[in-house]
Amino acid sequence: MAGSQNFVADPRNETARIYLNGEFVPREQALVSIFDAGWILGDGVWEGFRMHGGRLAFMDLHLDRLFMGAKAVDIDIGMTRDEVRSVLEATLERNGMTGQSGVHVRLMITRGLKKSPNQDPRNTVSGPTVAIVAEYKEPDPELLNTGLSLFTSAIRTCRADMFDMTLNTHSRLNYIMALNQAIKAGADEALMLDDRGFVATCNATNFFAVRNGRVLTSTGVNCFNGITRANIISLCDSHGIPCEQRDFTLAQVYDADEAFVTGTFGGLTPVRMVDGHPMPAVMGPISSTLREAYQEYAAKCA
Repeated sequence: MAGSQNFVADPRNETARIYLNGEFVPREQALVSIFDAGWILGDGVWEGFRMHGGRLAFMDLHLDRLFMGAKAVDIDIGMTRDEVRSVLEATLERNGMTGQSGVHVRLMITRGLKKSPNQDPRNTVSGPTVAIVAEYKEPDPELLNTGLSLFTSAIRTCRADMFDMTLNTHSRLNYIMALNQAIKAGADEALMLDDRGFVATCNATNFFAVRNGRVLTSTGVNCFNGITRANIISLCDSHGIPCEQRDFTLAQVYDADEAFVTGTFGGLTPVRMVDGHPMPAVMGPISSTLREAYQEYAAKCA
């Protein structure tokens, strides 16, 4: 079994340097205190970037999402947008990754050190903890042939007034629980419904179904604030493919001709089965068209 985050191991990552609070350190020295708010509570925000055409694609959109999330949870990143951009580029340069392909970058920012393990942000005694992991990381190519098997989890997504899914926070336990359910059911990833029973998202990616030549995805209210998702919706429009952002049911998914998920790491990854219901095509014509279009667009927008 392999989820959409499955990757091909690369030995070059063993010697890569990690950016940690202004220093570049070996992997084994990239350590944070047990008093860090991220360790204690998952109190932090993160962003994932991917190299296309030798550069980090959609940088401004990723930085928009990062700073929006930090502001929403009242974390002072301690750097301007330009400074964040600079440390990302410095990390790539330090590791000889500038202009390379197949590179994925994870930027993680927590509230910082606490004087005691508790919830109160007023007990923070340091600036934010900032870490950047840049790796040679390619999605498993076999997924394009086999596709993902999804299982619908009993765990529902939340309304924004309960837990805002548009924020890339470190708090991910509910999605991990959903994924664990899917794994125990013999699937690769979890499909999740919203609080009304309509299809919302997957545990780490956004979900699309194709029926009768039309692409369906959720309204966007109860799914991740996906940059790749938004690009796919835009590419549907530019390629004359009808795309509807609306409520739809599991029964409509079971009757789909194709299905796929989207995310920064994998781009567009096909789905072969949902709850034991096979898709007629693993990488059907619309999925293939959109995947190729996205790869070209991402390289152009890097």
